[in-house]
Amino acid sequence: MSFARLLLLLLLLAGRSLTAPAAPLAAGPGTPPISRIDPTFWWVGMKNPKLQLLVHGPGLAASQVAMASYPGVTLDGFQRLESPNYLIVNLTISPTTKPGKLQLEFRGKRKATYAYELRARTTPGDKSRVQGISSADFVYLLMPDRFANGDPANDVVKGNRAPGVARDSMYARHGGDLKGIEQHFDYLKELGVTAIWPTPVVDNNMPKAGYHGYALTDFYAVDPHYGSNEDYVRFVQHAHEQGLKVVHDVVLNHIGSFNYLWLDQPAKDWFHQWPTFTRGNYRNGTVNDPHVSALDRKIFSTTWFDTTMPDPAQENPLVATYLIQNFLWWVEYTGVDGYRVDTYTYSDPTFLMNWGKAILEEYPQLGMFGETWMQEAEGVAQQAFWTRNVFPPVNGFKSNLPGALDFILRYALLEGLTKPAGFSEGIAKLYYAVQGDWMYEDASRNVIFLDNHDVDRVFSVLGEDVRKQKMALAWLLTERGIPQLYYGTEVLMKNFSRPDGLLREDFPGGFPGDKQNAFTAAGRTPAQHDMLTYVRKLANYRKTHPVLQTGQLTHFVPEDGVYTYFRHDQQGHTVLVMLNCNAAEKTVPLTRFAERLRGYTAARDVLTEAVVPNLQTATVPAFTALVWELR
Repeated sequence: MSFARLLLLLLLLAGRSLTAPAAPLAAGPGTPPISRIDPTFWWVGMKNPKLQLLVHGPGLAASQVAMASYPGVTLDGFQRLESPNYLIVNLTISPTTKPGKLQLEFRGKRKATYAYELRARTTPGDKSRVQGISSADFVYLLMPDRFANGDPANDVVKGNRAPGVARDSMYARHGGDLKGIEQHFDYLKELGVTAIWPTPVVDNNMPKAGYHGYALTDFYAVDPHYGSNEDYVRFVQHAHEQGLKVVHDVVLNHIGSFNYLWLDQPAKDWFHQWPTFTRGNYRNGTVNDPHVSALDRKIFSTTWFDTTMPDPAQENPLVATYLIQNFLWWVEYTGVDGYRVDTYTYSDPTFLMNWGKAILEEYPQLGMFGETWMQEAEGVAQQAFWTRNVFPPVNGFKSNLPGALDFILRYALLEGLTKPAGFSEGIAKLYYAVQGDWMYEDASRNVIFLDNHDVDRVFSVLGEDVRKQKMALAWLLTERGIPQLYYGTEVLMKNFSRPDGLLREDFPGGFPGDKQNAFTAAGRTPAQHDMLTYVRKLANYRKTHPVLQTGQLTHFVPEDGVYTYFRHDQQGHTVLVMLNCNAAEKTVPLTRFAERLRGYTAARDVLTEAVVPNLQTATVPAFTALVWELR
């Protein structure tokens, strides 16, 4: 297929052409002078007293800006942009400023008065908000559209570019929402989950595939298919009341092509724009490669992620401030506990440093981990480069990201479960990946996982072998770091990402008319119930035993396809974990592990609760994980 025909096909699939954006907003009879101001409101008492307002309205750039007297607030000036429909208004808000409504006056041909709200902060005095995410948590990743439909009234959104649902299409919306997640808080808590990570809940008013959430069309609005902004605030509040944290999925690198900022651009330099559509090369190594081609570097960082995802020019200070303020806004407004940062490596490196610094200075307790999607060949060093690490600055970049989604550990574990063991192959890959932890400032802040919404489901990767899946889950819940489970793994959901995207199927029982309800014991098959029981037992054990949350990790070089490690703490608690990656049972003498067994004479099997009367040998069935609490 020629490049031209391929591009045409992509455009048809995307539902729009790559011609210039829609014509700029024009003033007409009865058109409101101001269509919106971002941020939509702000707070007094923020550590950074500076506030940049982006004001949008037809012909508004011809106006002059004034401000009615407001104690503690100074109008620092305003700035016109290339578009006739935007103004930047700069304010300074002193620490003594009181909440209220600030009157902004726009004078000229387009006259308007706008009451801009300054709110009182709630976060600093409320310990139930912004609790952070740590290795004490067990994170459950779900796609709101595919998990559960709790409010059929929002299935159809009038005026939306894809207003309804079509559950027979994997690329249409299916109707899941915030209320549906909330209705299953008890299910998640019983599973041992402590934190919920929904894929992005912000508005994705796109004509195709808006369900996934990564093509945002409004930085300041929840997708109406999921609920309202107020619904999301209540969702976070109710989660906290139930002992559950919330991770907010954020996208810095790109927006949807129907975002108003793209359709009516403030200025051409707000986005990276090429003469024709140019897709990125997805090579984050170009950022720190000492031998890099300038062209390769540019193609990685300044091209579009996809045909419908314009790339903001984050090196533009106005764009950088707009984005930083937005992500401060969501924390203060909702009280979410953590940020998962999508496509972290694709953003401008200087912007990433400034963004991370600004977020953590305001909310040092906020948990943050980024999608630093590595290929297996790139290794631990490249993954660690994108987090807080031991390296000196490279090309001026020193990351402020606390932790990463640990793709390298995932590759290594799956190799151990699917390939024969060797000196550096099979389960040895996992040993070497963990050995690389010295490169991180703190590897326990990494999020470890078996699968997610972008990669093949682990049950399918493991050939639908229940033994291997249980062993993988045992590793997930005993390894260092923050464990993350993809929705439905606990009930054996399966399938591959290609060719039909079935890894994002609906959770059975989450939607009216489902023939099966895996949320209930009666609705699960025996195999599903057995797997869920396995996860529940280990996850709740981890929840009540800090040694598996914060204990030190000591591991031993794998021998004969068996990998053994210990989690232990200064209070004398120790858990032994042994992974037998062989198709045959193994009896392992324990004398080799004497340095970690010293002082212990017996153990309890965490999974079977059987007592182990002596610590001479361990017999581990084929493709099985042994988890012992030493006594």
